[in-house]
Amino acid sequence: MTSTTPTFPPPGPNDRAAQVQRNTNETQIGVRINLDGSGVAVLSTGIGFFDHMLDQIARHGLIDLEIIAKGDLHIDGHHTVEDVGISLGQAFAKAVGDKKGIRRYGHAYVPLDEALSRVVIDFSGRPGLHMRVPFKAGMIGAFDTQLTYEFFQGFVNHAGVTLHVDNLHGENAHHQAETVFKAFARAVRFALERDPRLGDVIPSTKGSL
Repeated sequence: MTSTTPTFPPPGPNDRAAQVQRNTNETQIGVRINLDGSGVAVLSTGIGFFDHMLDQIARHGLIDLEIIAKGDLHIDGHHTVEDVGISLGQAFAKAVGDKKGIRRYGHAYVPLDEALSRVVIDFSGRPGLHMRVPFKAGMIGAFDTQLTYEFFQGFVNHAGVTLHVDNLHGENAHHQAETVFKAFARAVRFALERDPRLGDVIPSTKGSL
């Protein structure tokens, strides 16, 4: 039995989709997203556990996601993980657009065995990361757990969101990370859902976000 390699599906005419190519001396990152997708993931960052976490964002956020990254992994994973966060944030900002009709706020609690994490997000236009995750190990495979913060910091700054990330319980670092990324995906999914009661209105008394 042979498995087929997933391919990024073409977005529909009304789907919120975007593409970003970001090249520096340290990394070359290509991102395609469809916020109205079905959870298809095409991922290649060179860091296996990081790919696994990005897959959680696609699958549990129902976002079609393609990320092809080439970075200076002979040094370490810092530039690659951070720059993927930056590029993904840029793609989100493009795909979300003027934010008309979205719920704007989202939150999720996700458990995995002994671990429990909570993520709350606001597509506010005001970047801010507040992350409290006391990882129980420094490395998960080839992934430095400190880079979780760098990924979300890059995303927050360029997507223009306020993000609170809390690991409430956890003894296994893999479980801690997985609950964080799954909760992030679910919170994003809820925040970006179109609210039929809101119609074509921006969810802010300011009239813009």
